[in-house]
Amino acid sequence: MSKLRVQSFGVSIDGYSAGPNQDLQNPLGVGGPELMEWLFHTRMFQKMHGQGEGEAGVDNAIAEQGFAGIGAWILGRNMFGPIRGPWPDDSWKGWWGDEPPYRVPVFVLTHHPRAPIKMAGGTEFRFVTEGIHAALEQARAAAGGRDVRLGGGVATVRQYLQASLIDELHLAVRPVLLGSGENLFSGIDLRALGYECERHVAGERAMHVFLRRVS
Repeated sequence: MSKLRVQSFGVSIDGYSAGPNQDLQNPLGVGGPELMEWLFHTRMFQKMHGQGEGEAGVDNAIAEQGFAGIGAWILGRNMFGPIRGPWPDDSWKGWWGDEPPYRVPVFVLTHHPRAPIKMAGGTEFRFVTEGIHAALEQARAAAGGRDVRLGGGVATVRQYLQASLIDELHLAVRPVLLGSGENLFSGIDLRALGYECERHVAGERAMHVFLRRVS
């Protein structure tokens, strides 16, 4: 069976994976971009956004590995956009412009139905109202034997962790303190849920910690 993987998920040393006061101007919350500073300099990110060559190194190699073997994604509603409640119209199609970087089906968790959206480059956003298990079942079917990547946000990762559904979790630990926001592990006993730290690798701007579910 394909794995459910969390890749390149930024976390501060005080445990936050998003800052406070998320809105259209601050999609990662106030201070949140500091968590992803390691990624912004990589060759993968720079080329993906047409910004130049970028840096090749440990951070870049690990970021590239996060896209290998992925056949579908799952995103929480907040990761898709800042709109809350019923969809007012079909104008919002994500943060990424006309050609998102996913290039595979992306299943968006929501309480409000919406028709699928086909984007340039192979990305198709499909909206799931039946919960996390239904989204995972649909994503695995669409992935065709490849792995499913869980993109976040924090609340969505926490739900899948608490259900012991995540097989592998890659954390990019940044040497910053956010102080407040969305804490990734607060109240979650990872050991009791069957997770262990498999390895850790020092990158140029982050410590990469790899967890896996062993029971």
